[in-house]
Amino acid sequence: MTTLGDVVELLHGWYPPGTAEDWDAVGLVYGDPAATVKKVMFAVDPTPEVAKEAVAWGADLLVVHHPLFLKPVHGFAATTAKGRTLATLAAGGCALLTAHTNADQADSGVSEVLATALGLKELAPILGAEGESLDKLVVYVPHDAAAPVRAAIADAGAGFIGNYDHCSFTTEGQGRFRPLEGSDPTIGTIGDIAVVDEHRIEAVLPRRRRGEVVNAMLANHPYESPAYDVTELTDPGLATTGTGRVGVIEETTLRDFAQVVAEALPETEQGVRVGGDPDRVVRRVAVCGGAGDFLLDRLAGSDVDVYVTSDLRHHPAAEFLEKDGPALIDVAHWAAESTWLPVVRARLAEALGDTVDSRVSEVRTDPWTFRI
Repeated sequence: MTTLGDVVELLHGWYPPGTAEDWDAVGLVYGDPAATVKKVMFAVDPTPEVAKEAVAWGADLLVVHHPLFLKPVHGFAATTAKGRTLATLAAGGCALLTAHTNADQADSGVSEVLATALGLKELAPILGAEGESLDKLVVYVPHDAAAPVRAAIADAGAGFIGNYDHCSFTTEGQGRFRPLEGSDPTIGTIGDIAVVDEHRIEAVLPRRRRGEVVNAMLANHPYESPAYDVTELTDPGLATTGTGRVGVIEETTLRDFAQVVAEALPETEQGVRVGGDPDRVVRRVAVCGGAGDFLLDRLAGSDVDVYVTSDLRHHPAAEFLEKDGPALIDVAHWAAESTWLPVVRARLAEALGDTVDSRVSEVRTDPWTFRI
């Protein structure tokens, strides 16, 4: 049996809520984590029509990209569209989960999937995500107490590196000290210098867990006054997650690449709008799923040949093109982000096998319905 909590844990592992923007509202919106989940539907927008589709199919969970409630509310009566959406889901026993900016930045997230759909290779974030701040704990422990101290700090959160835990390094040496009046030494005699075979234990830890790890070490260390250091680490590394993606394609023209974009995305009334010389050579491409005008200043002086995003406004786009930087391709917001849905659905299917059925919503939530 798969529970809602199981599915939420998977999705939050792939798209950690802690990586969402401060203004965003992500995570489980409605549902009991203990409830059984047999069917999961994926959609870009939590609209009343999508909610009806999910309930009619018998979905136990609807996973959406855009939040139902981005701002705090005092109620959600069914007299509003958002209220009707939640009322429909609740009446049908369907939970609701949002993965928004946390899904934008992640590996196999919205921007990465969009870049892959357009044929980009050698991907890197436009803005790399900041890694979690780390510390390193160094503590000196007598030989026979090293194992319990290592176990205690690991249980408190130290020693996680990638997909490994309980990571530490130990070297052997000798500790020297002289207990003074008023001390209560575990080893040695007051007034005499003691020489003890000790282990130097080193382990990295998330800075947010510093208090828990140090307290665990102190509680399990046999000395009255242990010798230890905590050092803040600086390791920028090479970010693989973050905002947008930059990659390369085989050399082509702006006109031909725009055609590739049009064929890769669902057809919409907006179509694909292009700003720039149609014969311009294109090799290096930047993309950002959703509204990406906040990255225009960063890309204006870059070596990118074209920037693909959505919801570009007249003045920012015109001023960007006047700087003789990258060309622009503006696609429908819904179309760009819909490319993520079959990827996350397949990822869930691979993780859960045939215990959970899943599908992508067939409701087109692009707001533009026709063009004259």
